[in-house]
Amino acid sequence: MMGGGVVMKGGGGQKTVLITGVSRGLGKALALELAKRGHSVIGCSRSQDKLKSLQTQLSSDDDKHLFFNLDVCSNSSVQDLARLVMEKKGVPDIIVNNAGTINKNNRLWEVPEEEFNAVIDTNIKGIANMLRHFIPLMIEKKQGIIVNMSSGWGRSAAAQVAPYCASKWAVEGLTKSVAKELPSGMAAVALNPGVINTDMLASCFGASSSLYQAPDAWAPKAADMILNLTMADNGSSLSV
Repeated sequence: MMGGGVVMKGGGGQKTVLITGVSRGLGKALALELAKRGHSVIGCSRSQDKLKSLQTQLSSDDDKHLFFNLDVCSNSSVQDLARLVMEKKGVPDIIVNNAGTINKNNRLWEVPEEEFNAVIDTNIKGIANMLRHFIPLMIEKKQGIIVNMSSGWGRSAAAQVAPYCASKWAVEGLTKSVAKELPSGMAAVALNPGVINTDMLASCFGASSSLYQAPDAWAPKAADMILNLTMADNGSSLSV
């Protein structure tokens, strides 16, 4: 049963996991998987309606999970999130920076400025905002795992998605640099989820995105990996 007492493999006990971009795709699938294993999920998303839908799915454990409607691009909103999380749950054991967006397929010089900015603001600045406000809390606790969602396109390149590739290469560099700044007991990793059939993939691949695995098939493997990360993984670029 969801939220049942026995925690399944991975993690060595119940953990509190904060996931951004939790209302759909990989974030939602991961949240449901972690909740099923008995872990406490804190989620945030820009989509109020989809967030409510996820809350309904987890309604049997209202006190165990927390959800917030906010945009990680807003530094002040993330600052408020950190304060509320501390008041209600304390420092998360794991943070999964999953919120992300992609440009519509186009050559770089044909990508509108606002679309380029949205990719950079969400995929890079959103993570920076989360790190700015949560790393000091983790340092005070002297432990914590940070997972920054990267991509295969953060380690390679493709035409038509230059803004997205640039943002994910930045995530890889940001993660490796931050890892060098963290004290013992903590870790930051960049995680390539693999090619998964999400709305984001469909925007690039069209109908052929259905040939790839669904988020709910991906989530158990991702959860196992994330729950078993340790300080020894600090600075790693990993793949599910």
